[in-house]
Amino acid sequence: MTITDSIKYVGVDDHEIDLFEGQFNVPNGMAYNSYVILDEKIAVMDSVDARFGDEWIKNIKAICADRKPDYLVVQHMEMDHSANIRRFTEEFPNAKIVSSRMAFNLMKSYFGTDFAERQLVVAEGKALELGKHTLQFIGAPQVHWPEVIMTYDSTDKVLFSADAFGKFGANDYDDPEGWACEGRRYYFGIVGKFGVQVQAVLKKVAGLKIEHICSLHGPVLSENLQYYINLYDTWSSYGVESEGIAVGYTSVYGNTKAAVQKFAEILKAKGCKKVAVFDIAREDLHECVEDAFRYGTLVLASTTYNGGVFPAMHNFIENLVERNYQNRTIALIENGSWAPVAAKSMAAMFEGCKNITFAQNKVTIKIAVTDQTIAQLETLADELLH
Repeated sequence: MTITDSIKYVGVDDHEIDLFEGQFNVPNGMAYNSYVILDEKIAVMDSVDARFGDEWIKNIKAICADRKPDYLVVQHMEMDHSANIRRFTEEFPNAKIVSSRMAFNLMKSYFGTDFAERQLVVAEGKALELGKHTLQFIGAPQVHWPEVIMTYDSTDKVLFSADAFGKFGANDYDDPEGWACEGRRYYFGIVGKFGVQVQAVLKKVAGLKIEHICSLHGPVLSENLQYYINLYDTWSSYGVESEGIAVGYTSVYGNTKAAVQKFAEILKAKGCKKVAVFDIAREDLHECVEDAFRYGTLVLASTTYNGGVFPAMHNFIENLVERNYQNRTIALIENGSWAPVAAKSMAAMFEGCKNITFAQNKVTIKIAVTDQTIAQLETLADELLH
């Protein structure tokens, strides 16, 4: 893949992986991106996962032909991007490693050495001249690890963005849903907790003229870049991306599910354009999380379980709170055979979240959906839509 005349892709696609970071389902594989900048000096941007060292080195040698890299720029030390640093030093013994001070500290933990004789430490505001190309380094701590740097090539106007603007899926998979679907699940699953830090980096790069965004995962972004930047701005500021209502539920014997299905019908009949309903116990957890962040209103329906919240719902809410869920309206539906308390328990879990407004109307089901239940659902729908 050619990004510009002098910047080439040397990354790899992984179709063997089932769970990224041991938890995210990736049925369409994963890309580990790496790039080569060809100039008077040659810089390689980041390494790849441990299992693909041979392929990566082969790709580098093919691009460099009879030349050898002068630098390996390490933007992020997570192992899917750093595993082959030692391999690189063995293949190219005269090359320098360019990274942040903290990254070199992590290398010592990982490899037993910080490659002291090969180090070129960079930080915010530092630059590296390759010839025609000048690489400018941007500190990006906690996006999403503390050692992260991004790199801006002012010649070809390329932002090497580390894990930011990444998505799930191998690059040889043509995703019919487009970038945003898996980009959103990736963002809220992995980066979502660090909205403040993402906002800080967006401000740093706002004045740069960017024609390509080269992330460490997913496709190179080269068209309509403001679309992607605007999404990252919305996500990282915990804003509302899409008009509609998300409804997440857990159901043991189908009664809570029946109430949710009826509620969705009521919402649509009253003019709600989008109702995103998801079964938290059965659907991909992180797909549910992304829907909760996508819309401005979240309805949670849970069975009372052991005097509290159904376990899958409890885990779901914990995932939202961990990612700084905020600026939302939440409505609650509970079911309980004799002592329904799920709504109270769910509300308590959000106590530390900012700018959460709870709907005044709560729906309580005692086992089965009745006319009284439907009346409660109608009242709640009216509140949420007006």
